[in-house]
Amino acid sequence: MEQEPNHQVLNMYKVDTERLSSMYLKISEDPKILSKVAGKISCSIFRVPQGLIDANGKAYQPHIVSIGPYHHGHNRLNMIEEHKWSYLGSLLSRTKTIGLTLEELLKAIASLESEARECYSETILLDTHDFIEMMVLDGCFLIELFRKVAKLVPFEQDDPLVTMAWILPFFYRDFLKLENQIPFFVLERLFELSKLPEEKLTPTLSSIAMEFFNNSLFRPEEVLAQQSGLVGKHLLDLVRTSFIPSDLQTEPNRVITPTHVIHCVSKLQRAGIKITPGNNNNNDTFLHVKFKHGVIQMPTITMDDFMSSFLLNCVAFEQCYSGCNSKHFTTYVTLLDCLINTYRDVEYLCERNIIENHFGTEGEVASFINNAGKDVAVDLEYCYLSKLFNEVHEYYGNSWHVQWASFKYTYFDTPWSFISALAAFVLLVLTVSQTYFAAYQYFDTKHSSSKQG
Repeated sequence: MEQEPNHQVLNMYKVDTERLSSMYLKISEDPKILSKVAGKISCSIFRVPQGLIDANGKAYQPHIVSIGPYHHGHNRLNMIEEHKWSYLGSLLSRTKTIGLTLEELLKAIASLESEARECYSETILLDTHDFIEMMVLDGCFLIELFRKVAKLVPFEQDDPLVTMAWILPFFYRDFLKLENQIPFFVLERLFELSKLPEEKLTPTLSSIAMEFFNNSLFRPEEVLAQQSGLVGKHLLDLVRTSFIPSDLQTEPNRVITPTHVIHCVSKLQRAGIKITPGNNNNNDTFLHVKFKHGVIQMPTITMDDFMSSFLLNCVAFEQCYSGCNSKHFTTYVTLLDCLINTYRDVEYLCERNIIENHFGTEGEVASFINNAGKDVAVDLEYCYLSKLFNEVHEYYGNSWHVQWASFKYTYFDTPWSFISALAAFVLLVLTVSQTYFAAYQYFDTKHSSSKQG
């Protein structure tokens, strides 16, 4: 029952004017932590949801370098912050020959300020001057580093960022953290402005960025050659897009029948479903999973510190960005989460070269995959693997397949199980034979006795 209001108490209650003003002020203010632009397609750089952070710890935080506003000014990242200025200086020392000054770079990015701010899901509290300075400093640092790694310009002698072996591997990861991004159109503007006349025919920003990250991806040169025209909302989206095969980039049709999740490796194995490496075509990425005649084909994925960080941040991006129609990485991680329950499932995939494990023990890989699949939303009826999920489910549900595969798995999986089954069969044949001859002898004797009688 609804409680009746106490009119006497209501009449005695006096509204505090300051409280009223405070409440009206809050009503009039726009949200800041998750701003109104967060739902727009223009917004592509997000704070990672707390649920993903709870599952995967510090995988979304930069370790040594801040790019963009979310981690700007953190004391623990100051070491690289000082080197950004020297990289900006080396860029300006070259561009002075074409009359490009720091002031002109600042003015060029000032024209993009409003558009750049709308790329962030959180209201950026930096004023105009600080925001533009940060965009120019971080953007020029990235571009100059990419140029130096691509050998378009030389490194300074004894540059610690390249001579110290531990720094670049952290850059590969930190530059692909969702919270550690600046808009790609800002990078492109800085890149085009800072080109010298002799650089007009040099590679695109996309190609030198992909060449930089290939030091951790180890992809064939012919694959990189096809990626000069790639575009992305930022560096994370650029590298993520490079993994999505062209034949998978079109929006999938919604599956009419409900899509079913599939069982783990050990159960699929008992049902006669095998998992083998893909065709190893140069253009195939680990996302190119197929199912045919009871066999799931999965190209090899190398699990290491870089790939684990990259997977998690791609999933976080797809969870937040409204422009991702088909969440390829989320779908792939969901598939792995279905296939892997325990370390034994990881062992099976490692033995068949599906997973190349440089991450840790099989148990650690299993734990990572299971956590990566936690608290993620994926529409299985509208994802690029919908058909595969249903076909595997239907094949698994075929009783003839399951019974025959279970028989083979039980009795012919290992030499010892085969020997045991063979011994049991021989024993059964001998027992039946002995019973037959005993019965035959009995009835033959009885028949002979009756004839004599």
